[in-house]
Amino acid sequence: MGKWAVIGAAMVLAGSVSTGIAGAEPRTCGEPSWVGSWMAAPSDSFSAADPSLIPQLSISDQTYRVVITPHRGGSQVRVHLTNRTRPIAMDVAHVTIATQTTGAAVRPDSVREVTFDGAHGVTIPPWGDVVSDPVELGVEAFAPLAVSVHAPGLAALPTEHFNGNATSYYSLPFAGDRTADPSGAQLPLSTTAVPFVSGLDVMAPAGVASVVAFGDSITDGYVSANLLGTPQETGVIDRNVRYPDFLQRRLDAAGKPFSVLNAGISGNRVTRAGFIPQFGPAAVTRFQRDVAGRAGVTDVIILEGINDLGIPIGASYDQIIDGYTDLIGQARAAGLSVHLGTILPTGNAIADGILTFPYAEPVRQRINAWIRTQRLTDSVIDFDAALRDPARPDTLDPRYAGPDHLHPNAAGYRAMAEAIDLDALAGCR
Repeated sequence: MGKWAVIGAAMVLAGSVSTGIAGAEPRTCGEPSWVGSWMAAPSDSFSAADPSLIPQLSISDQTYRVVITPHRGGSQVRVHLTNRTRPIAMDVAHVTIATQTTGAAVRPDSVREVTFDGAHGVTIPPWGDVVSDPVELGVEAFAPLAVSVHAPGLAALPTEHFNGNATSYYSLPFAGDRTADPSGAQLPLSTTAVPFVSGLDVMAPAGVASVVAFGDSITDGYVSANLLGTPQETGVIDRNVRYPDFLQRRLDAAGKPFSVLNAGISGNRVTRAGFIPQFGPAAVTRFQRDVAGRAGVTDVIILEGINDLGIPIGASYDQIIDGYTDLIGQARAAGLSVHLGTILPTGNAIADGILTFPYAEPVRQRINAWIRTQRLTDSVIDFDAALRDPARPDTLDPRYAGPDHLHPNAAGYRAMAEAIDLDALAGCR
């Protein structure tokens, strides 16, 4: 039965945050159900260029072929579209989903129509999201899919996930509906941002759950090309080398029934909105929609805080701890198990490091001490201990450091995934 859901902009947390944080009953998974297989948390609608500094040209009557890589396969899927960061409605006339081959091309026999309450088009309300009807399509884990969206009217400044670390394609303005074209020949423009598409769910067997990795650019998988921190390193694009990707591979190898969702937003902060719009809303305000509202979620891994200490200096130790406690309370109210990560060192980075020294490092150490000793969460993941340089613990180990010394490289992201105790994830109970 087809149904699409519109989610309002404001969600109210029921319950209170206290030292003995009480919560809802854990999720049980006794029947087949929808489980998140991929997501990109909406960050903004203000970007004129993507993280590779490629200008974006969204104007009107264009088709976008957004390439996504699911973490779990299945035979039935549903697509999430977003207009969450815009004050005006967005009209979508036609959506298809297909298996990507190379570039903007898709396998012709895999193209499927995506409908919303039985209709080919949908109007996404201001600040809203929509979910499609179920679509019969066989998908495999780590096999890229292409979701094609035709916006027939004004498409300027669509809601996006700023740092996708994957290449998507779109048409020139006024090119019309190209969603059913398997060749992609009329989609000459590319971007590493993720417009319009915010999630993919699969129908999963009983017992399967999702774990949401919630955080900032380190969860998002950003790797800089140089010491200054921008643009992004092109060598990691389309490789799926974020720590949540490596975690998914570990879970699959161990036979654990989890799908890992990446809810990182580059530049995100715990306590307040990002310094620029691309860095998204504060973690405490987006948690309900980006974590608690995801299909099949039972666990959340939280790794945030370095940007609260970074430029501009703003949040105090107490404010950040209060923010963590707020997040933990929201997770408990949703019946989720919580796993809190320590903050990575940045002593020789320019951003969030040298320019905030000596303020940031002592506060980071104090926060990490609190994380390691608090008893509010189900587990602690000591990312700091796993990636720091033994000879200089206020910096990343050179084996794991990206060029800006703030973000790990691919080996560092793998080490982060390996630091997670898979048995600590609760799953369905």
